[in-house]
Amino acid sequence: MDMSFYVGALGAANCTEKLSVISNNLANVNNTGFKPKTTVFSELINYNLNDSPDAVTELQAGAGMRVERTYTGFDVAPVVQTESEYDYAIMQPNAFFMLRDPQTNEITYTRNGHFYRAEMEDGFYLMTESGKLVLDQNQEPLQLEVKDVEKMQAEMEEDYEEEVEEDDDEDDEDDDSPRISLYTFRNPSRLMSVGDNEYVPMDEGMEATLVEKPILASRALEASGTDVAKEYVRLIECQRAFSYALKMVQTSDEITNTINNLRG
Repeated sequence: MDMSFYVGALGAANCTEKLSVISNNLANVNNTGFKPKTTVFSELINYNLNDSPDAVTELQAGAGMRVERTYTGFDVAPVVQTESEYDYAIMQPNAFFMLRDPQTNEITYTRNGHFYRAEMEDGFYLMTESGKLVLDQNQEPLQLEVKDVEKMQAEMEEDYEEEVEEDDDEDDEDDDSPRISLYTFRNPSRLMSVGDNEYVPMDEGMEATLVEKPILASRALEASGTDVAKEYVRLIECQRAFSYALKMVQTSDEITNTINNLRG
């Protein structure tokens, strides 16, 4: 009987955690570049009743389930056109802008390409709304004076392969010129959210790799990846599972009270 209390209470607690993830996804439905999270459950130990551990019978009991982790998918979301010349939408999955905090030098990664031109002591730089520097292919702050902004946007919109074939000799001179760059990871699922749609690697030694052929859309932003219909379906499923778990606790409590009353 104690096990039934435990399994029911554990199920209710895990459903509460899943509800928190769903509510966070819905709260960020209008947040540019937001990537929704998905709760992953793992089933705890199952065992056979009145038989050997290796036997397969219809009489089985388990210890419930628990939240293993929350998974973030970095797929491409719908793109919204804007009028800002410093807005960029990433058109490929598992790719990020690299940012640097000018105060702490901390490196973070984001898919939110809503940038602006900010003035610092030594010139103008491309920065985020929170004041972080956008880094180029050399992991250096992108200084806007080094290259005409309109020319930089035009080059990104052209097909990379055709440009290399037609202007191979001319491009050799500009290979090291600063440009908007993207970075990726071998295992993006190991990125941890630190707020403001920014992520940092969870594991030491997990390094970002420069994307050789970045696909970007200028004057556009990637919308939130939250699918409202899908989240509401998950919400209904979770609410029902939560009510069933509480019903299990209630039923176990009623059975315990009945047994105690029969004992006198």
